[in-house]
Amino acid sequence: MDNNKIKVGITHGDINGIGYEIIYKTFSAPEMFDMCVPVVYGSAKVATYHRKGLNMNVNYHVVSSPHEAKEDCLNLVNCFDGEVKIEIGHPGVEAGNLALLALERAVEDLKEGKIDVLVTAPICKSDIQSADFNFPGHTEYLHHRVGEGEPLMILCSQALRVALATTHLPLKDVPAAITKENLSTKLRLLHESLRRDFLKTHPRIAVLALNPHAGDSGLLGEEEQEVIAPVIAELSEAGIPCFGPYAADGFFGSGNYMQFDAVLAMYHDQGLAPFKALAGDDGFNFTAGLPVVRTSPDHGTAFDIAGQGIASENSFRQAVYAAIDIYRNRCAHDEAYQNPLPKLYRERREESERGHRSPVEKTQE
Repeated sequence: MDNNKIKVGITHGDINGIGYEIIYKTFSAPEMFDMCVPVVYGSAKVATYHRKGLNMNVNYHVVSSPHEAKEDCLNLVNCFDGEVKIEIGHPGVEAGNLALLALERAVEDLKEGKIDVLVTAPICKSDIQSADFNFPGHTEYLHHRVGEGEPLMILCSQALRVALATTHLPLKDVPAAITKENLSTKLRLLHESLRRDFLKTHPRIAVLALNPHAGDSGLLGEEEQEVIAPVIAELSEAGIPCFGPYAADGFFGSGNYMQFDAVLAMYHDQGLAPFKALAGDDGFNFTAGLPVVRTSPDHGTAFDIAGQGIASENSFRQAVYAAIDIYRNRCAHDEAYQNPLPKLYRERREESERGHRSPVEKTQE
């Protein structure tokens, strides 16, 4: 096997949704196997059911471990046996249980280094709830399982990155969660992710306001004056370039977001509504701040179109691409900063050697 190919673990998500469809469509393109070895965590019976129902000619190879994965085809780790009740387009507790079994196995293999990155297909958050999964979503679950780092949800596309100061919270609980400590932590995480995961040398971060019109000098709220602006000033002074707070409507409507490497939104819909409108199906979700790489498409189970063969796989494909790129970026960043002195001396030596070459030699470089 090509050692440069990254093993991409993929959870099948909710078996009654579009998970298998977008997986099959993504890997029906042969060029996908040139860059990675995909390992799906799911069920051979469910995979066969969806393949027949969608009339798709995509083969997969059943393995007991990622170590057995083959190149140039989908590999599938069978996470459970027995009869499976599939009800396309309908939520169900059994589907939630099967989604959790696949997720648990994949995360364990990710922690043990058997796969390099994880891409998760959509789950139904209400059906997956159990004694073993009492979390609002993948982000919080991964934080619990990995046991180190602080998660940061970032929605990404080619033109826009939006991180969230708060994630899956009821709107009534958001203001109390907008604290100086929380904002400072999230902005530091975002800055580090931009440098390490996206290789942005001097990233610029825009910070959105919580209230309409950025609080209107306290008329519509005081969070901007008492919390958000002081944190921006403090971090800017510490060498983390962040700007704002900006009123969200004018910020996105004017295209001001294009002047920044990322945006920190105060709550879920404030960031995700404009992001999805602008990114279309080119967006993906990335869980930054953890020692592992996890991405996902930026949409849900799409029960309303499941089984019809009309789901777009583009967001899922972008999530696979991103997981590979971020993994490589981290490796490059960590190698560069692990022991910078030898690299510095080497660069200076090369500069010195170039300085002693003749004009003819220099023009031939």
